[in-house]
Amino acid sequence: MAKWLVDPTHSEVHFKIKHLVISTVTGSFKKFDGFLDSSNEDFSDAQITFTIDTSSIDTNNEQRDGHLKAADFFDAEKYPEAKFVSTSITKKSDGEYLLKGNLTIKDVTKPVELDVEYGGQTKDLYGQQKAGFDVTGKIDRQEFGLKWSAVTEA
Repeated sequence: MAKWLVDPTHSEVHFKIKHLVISTVTGSFKKFDGFLDSSNEDFSDAQITFTIDTSSIDTNNEQRDGHLKAADFFDAEKYPEAKFVSTSITKKSDGEYLLKGNLTIKDVTKPVELDVEYGGQTKDLYGQQKAGFDVTGKIDRQEFGLKWSAVTEA
């Protein structure tokens, strides 16, 4: 079984969220870690674990980031990480997969489905094998207890 590690210098975790239902705020998490275990070259048996440091949230607004780290949202002091653990991966077509797993944010775990685009493999300048993936999906943050005001949650 081969173990693949997330390369944080060549990876990003981004999100978009509606603000007051009229605009979109984008942000990212700066600290994360993950690995993929697979025996098959096409990753069809992959077991994936991915964690995000919730205190590393960055929306380019220090005041908002502080609020998102507080108990109203991520409660990063009490729940320092969000975690995804895969339950299955299904090949949809060449280079496209459906990834299913359990996402835990705060103390809430829910099943999620993510689309995966496999970009291929190559060796880097140091001879290390690299694989590229884009993973996308949508979650309802309120299902994970990430809500604040009844007015802004309309």
